[in-house]
Amino acid sequence: MDELEHIPNADPDARFAQVVALRLMADRLERKAVRDALAQGWSWARIAQALGVSKQAAHKRLSSISPTTEI
Repeated sequence: MDELEHIPNADPDARFAQVVALRLMADRLERKAVRDALAQGWSWARIAQALGVSKQAAHKRLSSISPTTEI
C-alpha cells in the first residue's frame, strides 16, 4: 500500500479513529451489498465467492441479513 506512505504523520489517536471509521463504513457497505444480493436471488455460495470467503464463513457472519433488513 504505497499510497499510504504519502499520508502525513499524524497523532496515533487520530489514525486509530480513522481505522475504526473505515472498518465501520466497510462493514455497513458489506451488509448493504449482501442485502441487495439476497434481494436479487443470490445464493450464499455466490455471495461467499464474491467476498472471497467460504459459504459457511459468510453465512455464519452475515446470516442475520435478509432482503428486507434495514441497514
